[in-house]
Amino acid sequence: MTQQKAPAIRLTGLRKSFGHVDAVAGVDLEIADGEFFSMLGPSGSGKTTVLRMIAGFELPTAGTVELGGADVTRLAPFERDVNTVFQDYALFPHLTVRENVEYGLKVRKVGRRDRRERAEQALSAVRLEGFGDRKPSAMSGGQRQRVALARALVNRPKVLLLDEPLGALDLKLREQMQVELKSIQREVGITFVFVTHDQDEALTMSDRVAVFDAGRIVQVGTPEDVYEKPATAFVAGFVGTSNVFTGDVAKALFDREGAFSVRPEKIDLHQAEAGNGVVAEVIYAGPVTRYVVDLDAGARVVVVEQNRRTGTAAIGELRGTRVRLSWLDEHVIEIPSSKENAHAQ
Repeated sequence: MTQQKAPAIRLTGLRKSFGHVDAVAGVDLEIADGEFFSMLGPSGSGKTTVLRMIAGFELPTAGTVELGGADVTRLAPFERDVNTVFQDYALFPHLTVRENVEYGLKVRKVGRRDRRERAEQALSAVRLEGFGDRKPSAMSGGQRQRVALARALVNRPKVLLLDEPLGALDLKLREQMQVELKSIQREVGITFVFVTHDQDEALTMSDRVAVFDAGRIVQVGTPEDVYEKPATAFVAGFVGTSNVFTGDVAKALFDREGAFSVRPEKIDLHQAEAGNGVVAEVIYAGPVTRYVVDLDAGARVVVVEQNRRTGTAAIGELRGTRVRLSWLDEHVIEIPSSKENAHAQ
């Protein structure tokens, strides 16, 4: 009988308190070997604290951290087979790119020839062949981030932890690096654990996503599951934009009680005198237009349409007109009721 391989990371009953505040309030999680896994949540949700406990920078108040089946809860960071990439790069400005990448190997007294060979391999993995003799100051933000990634990869860790590594980059560089990071992870084949508050980053790169709220994981799933089948009203509102209906509004729209979510891009909007709402605001955003519609049922709804044929003048004319909104039953997601009573988020 084949023995089942241990997950790359297993967290059991993980808690962390700072004084009387529970930053992490009981996390159980398994991350598979070779997986690109994102921990997504707003500031203060506990995701970074969990990452720091995996890395060994914080000791749990309770619970255990296992790497490859071994309990490392009380081990120092340098005793764990992980490396961390931070948002600020943490490169030495007086060293060349190659020297930065080699630094950890030099500390571990790896021979000069081996250091050079492994550094070149790491730079090649992050598409920086030929950049070894440059100083970090002569490189772009995206290139410096890849140097930091190479420096982490050169140690050949089993797990790479990335703490909001794209946060300092501008939008275009972030989008480029999202594609680069996923491609690099696929090629090197090691487990990436990526912490972010940016939903697009998590959805774009991940095999699976854990959504954090108030120190707990509220949903784990593929990007498609988290986006199309939110488990709570919080997930529906935080991951992308969603219209969440509860109470009397839900009863009026769906003829049953509960909480329901419909994504803005799933809603069809048509001008109609006998419609069910009025366009309160029209926001042109280049490739899409966002319509804010006040429904007769009492909810304010956001609708997003691709700008394929309509000119901006015609778009603006819809403001103040009556419209009919419709959606397919399959696009209505029923979610557990929560204390949130906002009709749209």
